[in-house]
Amino acid sequence: MATAQTTALAVEHREAAGSRAVRRLRRTGSVPGILYGGGEDPVAFHVDARVLRNALAHAGAVLELSIGGDAATPVVVKDIARHPVTGATLHIDMLRVRLDQTIHATVVLDLVGAEDAPGVKEGGVLEQVTRELTIEALPTDIPDAIHHDVSGLVIGDTLTLEAVTPPRGVTLLDDPETVVATLSPPKLQLEEEPGIEEETELVAEGEAAAEAEEEGGEEGASGDGEGGDEGE
Repeated sequence: MATAQTTALAVEHREAAGSRAVRRLRRTGSVPGILYGGGEDPVAFHVDARVLRNALAHAGAVLELSIGGDAATPVVVKDIARHPVTGATLHIDMLRVRLDQTIHATVVLDLVGAEDAPGVKEGGVLEQVTRELTIEALPTDIPDAIHHDVSGLVIGDTLTLEAVTPPRGVTLLDDPETVVATLSPPKLQLEEEPGIEEETELVAEGEAAAEAEEEGGEEGASGDGEGGDEGE
């Protein structure tokens, strides 16, 4: 039975067949998946794409997964394969978990308040270098994202993971010295001017050379004419 911190998801057993069977499932609007971990054998399943999409949209970190009417078991999404163009879910991997044991997971790092940062207001460029963090927490304590306020950053600042405070019950596993974001000075347009000047100089040199060549041709033609008159 699902708790207030979990979402129920009912799926159906499937035979672990080849790619042809998987394609047939997808054509009927189902998503193939696999459940593993917890010291038990892997179980292949399939679920209606709309049901899965709705469950993931309303779920926390933990789902109560029921396969073919069996008793529900707590699971977390381990991996989702998506279509590179449409973004549709092609396959989902789920991992059995115990709610009283911590697990490792990957969560999104969300930087907030960038528009209020003095450095950004002055035209600086904020670049987020690290977008995902590896954490350790109880399954029910895994957040959808970890938020960090960058509204105090000024030009020249480098934000490292050491400055990020995780929610209660969550431990960050990445190196504290990992660079999360930088705020660089604005890129001046003057940097582009040398290239423009060089191009202008080349055009001017080309025109001067063409004019010189044309003048030389005219002088040669004039000389030939004078020589011909003398011969007569």
